[in-house]
Amino acid sequence: MIARKNVVIPAIAATFLTAWTFTGSFVKGLESIFNASLTSASELFNIFLIIALVTALLGALRALGADRRMVEPFRVVMRSGHSAFWVLAFVTYAISLFFWPTPAVPLMGAILLPAAIAAGLPPIAAALAIAVAGQGMALSSDYVIQVAPGLSAKAANVGTDAVADKAMVLSLITGGVALFLGYLMTRSQYRKPDALLLERWEAGETETAAPAARRSLIPGLPLRRILQPAPAATTAEGESSVAVLAPGSGPGTGAGAGAGSVTVPAPRNGDGPSGGKPAGGASSGGSGRSGGEPSDAMAAAALKSLNGGDRPAKAAAGGSGGSSPQLGDDCPKRSKAFAAIIPLALVGLVGYMLLGKFTGAVPEVVGGDAAALVGGVTVVLLLAAAVARDAGNALQACADHIVDGLVFAVRAMGVVIPIAGFFFIGNADFAGKIMSLGDGAKAPGFLFESVTHLEGAIPDSRYVVGFGVLLIGMITGLDGSGFAGLPLTGSLAGTLGPTSGVDPALLAAIGQMGCVWSGGGVLIAWSSLLAVAGFARVPVMDLVRRSFVPVVAGLAVATVAGLIIY
Repeated sequence: MIARKNVVIPAIAATFLTAWTFTGSFVKGLESIFNASLTSASELFNIFLIIALVTALLGALRALGADRRMVEPFRVVMRSGHSAFWVLAFVTYAISLFFWPTPAVPLMGAILLPAAIAAGLPPIAAALAIAVAGQGMALSSDYVIQVAPGLSAKAANVGTDAVADKAMVLSLITGGVALFLGYLMTRSQYRKPDALLLERWEAGETETAAPAARRSLIPGLPLRRILQPAPAATTAEGESSVAVLAPGSGPGTGAGAGAGSVTVPAPRNGDGPSGGKPAGGASSGGSGRSGGEPSDAMAAAALKSLNGGDRPAKAAAGGSGGSSPQLGDDCPKRSKAFAAIIPLALVGLVGYMLLGKFTGAVPEVVGGDAAALVGGVTVVLLLAAAVARDAGNALQACADHIVDGLVFAVRAMGVVIPIAGFFFIGNADFAGKIMSLGDGAKAPGFLFESVTHLEGAIPDSRYVVGFGVLLIGMITGLDGSGFAGLPLTGSLAGTLGPTSGVDPALLAAIGQMGCVWSGGGVLIAWSSLLAVAGFARVPVMDLVRRSFVPVVAGLAVATVAGLIIY
């Protein structure tokens, strides 16, 4: 990972060697490769599913034209990428503090993230802000729900409030340093606000992507990009020439204006997107094309749409003579309606969870239950958007959106599964299942057992003890569970604190920082960081690398500050 290489092969090889060495069976070593990936897939599938569902909802909103309308109000506070970065961080922190990051991330991905992208914030910076504020700051303190401080305090034999208060201070220091450094590291990539940034992000385009691999911004024109048209040159036959760039051409490529250009006939009476004739085929008034090639009328309709056309263009299948279903004059009304319905529904969802948190009017919903509620509401909104778009084709459209969402989730995050399987073999809860040890056999906890061997090597210096407990917490978090190592770091704090002269509650809080910032979803890819990267549409390994220096620096500063203050 330090060498910026993919670690799938080393992870699979290490899984095989670990199981073969421990069991002494070559066959069980081979079986463990499959079992490790199966185990990690079952543990991470809830994250894959929520990514798929929210991606499907965004696809339905895009088809309806409601996605851009929905982000317009947020431009009041997100006037630039710089303000968008801090707004994303603040809102994510506020929601995650009360409900944990699991339900907060889909809410950010559905509403604020598209607005931030349109404001000029690069996707990697948006993902960094959400991860640090949610999975890092909010979850590491867990000040409201207090599951993490409770586990640490019980193991250290100190008061929960003492650990929670110190963890809150340490989390704010760590998060503040990480956000500031992350902002400085990404600010050179910020752009001026532009709706085209959102369009390119939704289409899966990146600045580093090869032109031939990019998806078209205009449906029906595969692997082509239409430039903003200059004044058209009219030929003797009354045809206007418009530059349509083929893959690999474009500004900076040295291609002339004529390279890859097509000649589009000027619209005639009765032709084009508003005429009575089909847009494709020989009857369109253009020169008929074979299947797979865009028709002249289609290109004209696409150009009209780019230049502010007031209704969706008819896009016919190439050469088929058919046309796509029209949305009708009430499409803008439905688009505006869903642009308001989606944010109101999700805000109402947050209100419901707040009501359960602070009153007894409704049952309290947190953690996995809250994520399930968000997923269920997302599916309902997806169905409603598909029906509103085209009721007659809603069954197929909804299925297509869900399939697209699942494909995107697996394509973007699937590489993490075998990597996570290797680290799961170090957890006693999964090791027996992965190595097929049987129900009666005791499963080894490789990660935890390696940490216990380090305990006696830690000197009595308060700073060495503080950083030793922090490092142990980070190691125990490598299995992807931010809370699994808290009993161990808490017990170490209770043991090492009196002998080193450090408050055990402070050591427990430092260990809690290491566990949660590592395993909770900031420093490793096989955790809820998958969801953040999925919604931001950035490679999860790139997000881990971008987060490493800011977060580790923040943890170091917070540890030193805590030892000085307390």
